[in-house]
Amino acid sequence: MKCPFCGYEESRVIDSRPTDEGERIRRRRECLKCQKRFTTYEVIESLPIIVIKKDKSREVFNREKLLNGLLRACEKRPVSLESLEHMIDEIETVIQNSLDREVTSEKIGELAMDKLRQIDEVAYVRFASVYRQFKDITTFKEELNKLLEEK
Repeated sequence: MKCPFCGYEESRVIDSRPTDEGERIRRRRECLKCQKRFTTYEVIESLPIIVIKKDKSREVFNREKLLNGLLRACEKRPVSLESLEHMIDEIETVIQNSLDREVTSEKIGELAMDKLRQIDEVAYVRFASVYRQFKDITTFKEELNKLLEEK
C-alpha cells in the first residue's frame, strides 16, 4: 500500500476492524519510511454476472427473476422459501466460481432444473415445461419418462 504522504510502498498494519456490518475492513497503517499513519478500507470486489438471453441481448443477473420463476414452479408444493434462496445462492456460487463474467440463460436454467429436481420433482417438471417450452403432450411425456428412468 502506497503511503499518501511520502509515496513509499511498504507499511505495516497497526489495527484492523470490520465496518459496515462486515462488508468492509478498516485498516490503520503506518508507513515504514516516514512513520506517518493512514487509514485504508478493504472491500470485496464483486463483478456483476451478465446473462446472455436467448435473443442474444445481455442484462445483469437478477436473482429476483430467478426466484419468481422458481416460486411459480413451486406453487402449492412443500418447498420453503429458505430452500429456494439457498438454491439460488448455490447457483450464483457456481457461476461466480466459473470465472466467466457472462453466462447464458440456458446455463442458469439448467442449473436451476438440476437443483429443483433434487428438491421437488413436480416443481421440476413445472419449471422444465416453461423453461424448455414444451410444445405438446409428447414432449412433456418424454421429460417425465427421463425423470422416471432416473429412479
